[in-house]
Amino acid sequence: MISTSTNKAAFPLLLQRIAVFLFMGIWTLDKFVNPAHTAGVFSNFYGVDLAAELTWVLGLVQGIILIAFLLGFMKTFSYLLVFLMHAVSTVASWKVYLVGFDGNLLFWAAIPVLAGLWIQFALRDFDCITLDDRLKKGFTGD
Repeated sequence: MISTSTNKAAFPLLLQRIAVFLFMGIWTLDKFVNPAHTAGVFSNFYGVDLAAELTWVLGLVQGIILIAFLLGFMKTFSYLLVFLMHAVSTVASWKVYLVGFDGNLLFWAAIPVLAGLWIQFALRDFDCITLDDRLKKGFTGD
């Protein structure tokens, strides 16, 4: 039986998964549509010279993880991996945060997204509109 608090949390957590999928999905698509942009981001923020062709591999891996996240599949791993992917990009942008009002203020949006992703991970047991929960119910007959 699902508790009342789980019932109340399930839909907002689903909405957050959809929103995060859209938010991060744009960056995943960018790896295929504009690989040179991704290579530039890696060079500028991570100090890694990445061949544009390798961005497709990164895009494929990131896309698989994001789809698992969206579906709520392997919640512990997919939610944590999405959190870590975003955490790395947020930390890699540290210089932008130090610039203050001379920089791009949109980078600051990464911080509440990071908090939301941690909340999503921490509340994953309450996130029950998921493939994991559907598979579990299929096996137990609930």
